[in-house]
Amino acid sequence: MVQLYYPASYRAGRRGTRMHFEARIEPINGKLPKVTYRWDPETDILTVACKGGPKGNGMNGTVDLEGGDGSFVVIDVAGGALRGLDVVTWPEDVRTVASLAPPEPNKEGQVTFPDGRSKAGVEAVELDTALMVDKNPSESVFHIRVGRQRPATVVRVADHLLVEIDKQSRIAGLWLLEVPPFPNVEATA
Repeated sequence: MVQLYYPASYRAGRRGTRMHFEARIEPINGKLPKVTYRWDPETDILTVACKGGPKGNGMNGTVDLEGGDGSFVVIDVAGGALRGLDVVTWPEDVRTVASLAPPEPNKEGQVTFPDGRSKAGVEAVELDTALMVDKNPSESVFHIRVGRQRPATVVRVADHLLVEIDKQSRIAGLWLLEVPPFPNVEATA
């Protein structure tokens, strides 16, 4: 049975959201996971899977980030650690930034989600937050900003995936690197 946990929010309606779900940076034991990307040409969903990560204990399920414009990013969690994500619904305004370059990571590690904040048996956590996406002109680099822009520690969690964690231990952003092009599904004449 899937249970959802909705963190407390002191906002009226869908404005002024504050995230309350903790994410921790922990050392990685072993090799850095490898990322594989998969575009679904019918739905525009981009799936990011991290293969080869260390086994752990903790939450198994998802952290669902929902933007006020209907955008939706699902973070896959296994053994308490981030193992991938799906950009299910893109924000209405994905900006192309000519100078978009990923930051230099401060460290390598894994992002974990402790059980302490969730209730027993919870398999999904849903957070309402602002989601903004920037991409480079070739669409090989995407920066998904979670909430307002703020200082963060950048962690390389896989060969082509960076995660930004702020000083309150919240996810501030995700960097998808070396993303393959969206498949051309149109027939050529």
